[in-house]
Amino acid sequence: MRIVHQDTKRGVIELFPETLDDLWHLSHLIEPGDLVSSRTTRRIQDTTGERLRSDRGIKKTFFMGIRVESINFHKYTGKLRAKGVIERGPEDLVSLGSHHTLDLKLNNSVKIQKERWSRWHRKRIKESIEASKIPKALVVVIEDDNADMGILRQYGVEYYGPIIGGISGKRNIQKNRQKVIDNFYQEIVSTIEKFEGIEGIVIAGPGFGKNDFYQFISQKYPDITRISRVESTGAGGRSGIHEVLQKGILEEMATEGRIAQETRMIARVLEEIGKSSNMVTYGKKEVKTAAEAGAIEELLIIDELLRERDIEKIMDLVENLGGKVMVISSEHDGGKQLGALGGVAALLRYSLN
Repeated sequence: MRIVHQDTKRGVIELFPETLDDLWHLSHLIEPGDLVSSRTTRRIQDTTGERLRSDRGIKKTFFMGIRVESINFHKYTGKLRAKGVIERGPEDLVSLGSHHTLDLKLNNSVKIQKERWSRWHRKRIKESIEASKIPKALVVVIEDDNADMGILRQYGVEYYGPIIGGISGKRNIQKNRQKVIDNFYQEIVSTIEKFEGIEGIVIAGPGFGKNDFYQFISQKYPDITRISRVESTGAGGRSGIHEVLQKGILEEMATEGRIAQETRMIARVLEEIGKSSNMVTYGKKEVKTAAEAGAIEELLIIDELLRERDIEKIMDLVENLGGKVMVISSEHDGGKQLGALGGVAALLRYSLN
């Protein structure tokens, strides 16, 4: 993410999203009531009455501004769409006051005008700029002839797979077994090579497959081997990927560790709840009481609640009294667990009971 332009008097910040993570950040920065402007392309029809039936019109590109009513981020398609009423644009090309869906795209600047930019908005922009400098991480979990992968995004884990190797068991030895194994490993490598910007890879799994695969790439793919490390997990598949996150391995590799950190914090909260501890609380009302008492050491807020003004007041209060605030993505398993607790939880300095 890059800041293109700022006008503090008018409450305007123009941002340039460069990655899928940046679009995710934008989906939480843009709120209903904001005026959002971006370049858009529309097919304009001939209105002279002489248009042929086969004439599909002419595509024209121009800036359009809408007063946002809703914002939707589709992580699997990488699309961010803002819906609202058109307030700005060439009047000969658009109907002011009509509804329109604005597609916000990568490498296309977005101008956001708000009545008020909170410090949490500005903090999020700063984090997205800093995060763009952090290397991306990939987790590859191999169990028998199955391989699952997960790319760590700032909003959660993007899963790929499974890749199926079709390797027979030991009782039914294939004549060309080694060739089948090599083909399986080669398919994993081919998938890894499709991802751009990967600077750290964890090869994990419950059996010997992870070691055999590491041996395979050591002989043929030194560039991949150089950024890889092997770790054992108790499970394969997505459970194995989740286990890697909880171990804190990714921080050790200096790769993208935000989701791993969030996952461990949620695990701490759930552990305290499981023990019926007095050092944890959750739910808006309970957390607000703890914040007003200055008892919160760590506040966890799901990103979906950031648009609520009362939540913002709690966050400000916690920080002003020396506590820490962590915004948790709703896109990964830990975020879903926090959502089940009402979207807000806190680890306490001292018991309130």
